[in-house]
Amino acid sequence: MAQTFQQEYMQMPPMTRTYTTACVLTTLAVQLDVVTPFQIYFNPELIFKHYQVWRLVTNFLYFGPIGFNFLFNLIFTYRYCRMLEEGSFRGKTADFFFMFIFGGTLMIIVALFVNLVFLGSAFTIMLVYIWSRRNQYVRMNFFGLMNFQAPYLPWVLLGFSLLLGNSVLVDLMGISVGHIYYFLENVFPQQPGGFRILKTPGFLKSIFDGNEEDPNYNPLPEERPGGFDWGEGQQVGGDGRDERDHQD
Repeated sequence: MAQTFQQEYMQMPPMTRTYTTACVLTTLAVQLDVVTPFQIYFNPELIFKHYQVWRLVTNFLYFGPIGFNFLFNLIFTYRYCRMLEEGSFRGKTADFFFMFIFGGTLMIIVALFVNLVFLGSAFTIMLVYIWSRRNQYVRMNFFGLMNFQAPYLPWVLLGFSLLLGNSVLVDLMGISVGHIYYFLENVFPQQPGGFRILKTPGFLKSIFDGNEEDPNYNPLPEERPGGFDWGEGQQVGGDGRDERDHQD
């Protein structure tokens, strides 16, 4: 079983493996009292006046103590981060890393004006939003209660947060940043006179995209993109539409 887990772990694409591992290790470090949340949360004064620059990264790595909220965010982060990296970003690790930088930077700028100290959950919603817009014809199911197409998933999760009594500010931040990235990357360049604004720096391409793809690479199937019963995707055709969509 340990060997199977190791094989599955090593089959994860590099960005997904690095980010999810960092989230798990950070949570374990807090649980074991190696560090405290007060040492890793987002605090502009400590960052810019006391040069505790690690907070710019660590605030994205902690979803709270181990429990339902942590597992919920970790599962969604793993699934959608991996499917993005193995889907529209396959062979474009540098572009994927640049998306991380762009999204994280926007969230930090917004966090300067709102009372949010951990941005990991918002980052997860951003990943969900970008995947959902790029896979808009995938049909989904949430806890067996409702069927909808992928672009509605972030809004369903927002409603779920409301039911749990959580602040929707986190979800709205993730949706907003995800929409900005999607618009600049997928919508604006297709408009008359449009062009690609977000260009990945060449040095990132030389670092991340210099290696050939592993021929034994095994992508994650997208039949259940949300994990468990929530966000279950139905089989679709090669262009993202199922047979009923072609008939419409």
